[in-house]
Amino acid sequence: MFKKLFGGAPEDNGNGVISIHNSINYMYKRVKEAQLSNVADRFEAMEKVRCKFCKEGVSCQLCSMGPCRITPQTPRGVCGIDAHGIVMRNLLHKTNMGLAAYTYHAREVAETLKATAEGKTIYKIKDPTKIDLLADILNVDQSLELNEKAKAVAEKYLQLLAENRESTLVEKLAPESRKAVFKKLGIFPKGPYQELVDSVTRGMTNIDGDYITLALAALRNGVASVFGSLVPLELMQDALYGTPSPHEGEVDLGVLDPDYVNILPNGHEPFVGQALIEIAKDEKFQQMAKEAGAKGIRVVGSIETGQELLARNPISETFAGLTSNWIGIEYFLSSGAVDVFAMDMNCSLANLKEYADKYKFKLVAVSNIIGVPGAERLEYKPGNEKEIARKIIEMAIENFKERKSSVKREELSQYRQKAIVGFSAEAIINALGGSLTPLLEVIKSGDIKGVVALVNCTTLANGPQDSLTVNLAKELIKRDILVIGAGCGNAGLQQAGLETLEAAEKYAGERLKGVCKALGIPPVLSFGTCTDTGRIVMTVVAIANALGVDTADLPVAVTAPEYMEQKAVIDGFSAVAMGLYTHVSPTPPVTGSDKVVKLLLEDVESLTGGKIAIGDDPVQVADGIEAHILKKREALGI
Repeated sequence: MFKKLFGGAPEDNGNGVISIHNSINYMYKRVKEAQLSNVADRFEAMEKVRCKFCKEGVSCQLCSMGPCRITPQTPRGVCGIDAHGIVMRNLLHKTNMGLAAYTYHAREVAETLKATAEGKTIYKIKDPTKIDLLADILNVDQSLELNEKAKAVAEKYLQLLAENRESTLVEKLAPESRKAVFKKLGIFPKGPYQELVDSVTRGMTNIDGDYITLALAALRNGVASVFGSLVPLELMQDALYGTPSPHEGEVDLGVLDPDYVNILPNGHEPFVGQALIEIAKDEKFQQMAKEAGAKGIRVVGSIETGQELLARNPISETFAGLTSNWIGIEYFLSSGAVDVFAMDMNCSLANLKEYADKYKFKLVAVSNIIGVPGAERLEYKPGNEKEIARKIIEMAIENFKERKSSVKREELSQYRQKAIVGFSAEAIINALGGSLTPLLEVIKSGDIKGVVALVNCTTLANGPQDSLTVNLAKELIKRDILVIGAGCGNAGLQQAGLETLEAAEKYAGERLKGVCKALGIPPVLSFGTCTDTGRIVMTVVAIANALGVDTADLPVAVTAPEYMEQKAVIDGFSAVAMGLYTHVSPTPPVTGSDKVVKLLLEDVESLTGGKIAIGDDPVQVADGIEAHILKKREALGI
């Protein structure tokens, strides 16, 4: 892939370009010199042995009579399923994993909220208005005392996860126009647990081989994910840790100062990371670090856990900011500046022990589902976060002594980038004076032509890390289209300087630039992590409700220009179910079925109002998105 794009693989192109970010390219060279296995080299090696049947989605390994590959000579698997069924069933399996991961996170938040309400954790309810909102959604008695109400909310939500009838959460949260679509298509879901039971069973051998019913199941998973898992998840996290509000943060590898004891919470959940920030403020621990020869203790956010922390915590003596997204992990762990890498539920590579051994840091699994060889285990359960944070801090201080004396430290201070982070629907309304009306007016006037949610992983399958993400965002804002960033790609946008006031002057079209100046906002708004897909959907719903139209009628779109894993797949089906034009790259493994391709790119639009678009060129992708937005504007008469 790199050879096709740049005339050579990373190891032989002379430039070591694996990323759009100079910091990652610099550290890639250092890792190469150390002869360590790393994601870029592993990707390039795999390019030589990839299976064409897998890339097209027409292979199956479910039963003992396989594996089966669909070819003109073998048009059906042993069980009788054809290419269209196999391709769509493979996609459904990925949506199952995405829904399960989001629901796992939501369950953990609910258990943490319940324990907090019972006084068992170090957390406090920081945003009581979100408890009130959840109580309204869940029919919990509003007259209850705050902690009693929070406990009742958490318990009711945990019950609704397994609701074996049409979901109360979808009924309460989805707009009426969408609910009508869901019911007409038969994709109005039950609780997430129940949908997973049905969908996993459906995906077995000899149960569902019809690509249409499999596609409807994937869409139903998408609806269950947004309203059953993601929206409640973020509302509960806002209640616990505060609703994000705009503030300045710092990102990129230069936030790692090797003279400090550096603890990196990594993954997707904020529980241990928030506890670490609080406990690290204790002067006792700071003094212990200084006695060990450090300037102090710092918590440095990594991947989506880092985004969660960045959105809610200002830069301080104990919180330094965010490093990068998942492709950067091996490269920033080679900096010689890390003492503990604390891993929760997502995005921890399986080969990190060789890095820990060489660069003298500790691997700690703080989630029961993380399994990284060589990691110590300190598993988070609501109520033990203070003990875990204390043990990690003590471990990190001891580690600093060895690291300082035995590991070469890279000079990375030049790689620092400021970013304005912490946007949410509430923050936008506050910036507009308490109403959506000013936003609606600038959309109607064309000063903001439309809005695109860029919710993304990061990948090497369509070019260097974050290249398409950053270049597409630049192309969109140049056309007066406001971009909302979330997920791993959001870190790429932050590192590239697009979430700053200066970015409006440098990259935005004249009309969007004027709006940004008037409101004091960047042209790319940081909405946080991939779990904030729910937050973004509810923002879209609020705009649609304010205009009195369906979400499918809005001049908005979604793009995942560097999708990578299963959460991104479920997010794509969620967006299409909501009636949104949804661009994805690289091309998913569906090309082995012309019927599935036609369904996703064309036919589904007549059913939900949304559809999938593909493409790897930022200008061409932006052309497609802009054409869609202009079509919607014309239909609305604006």
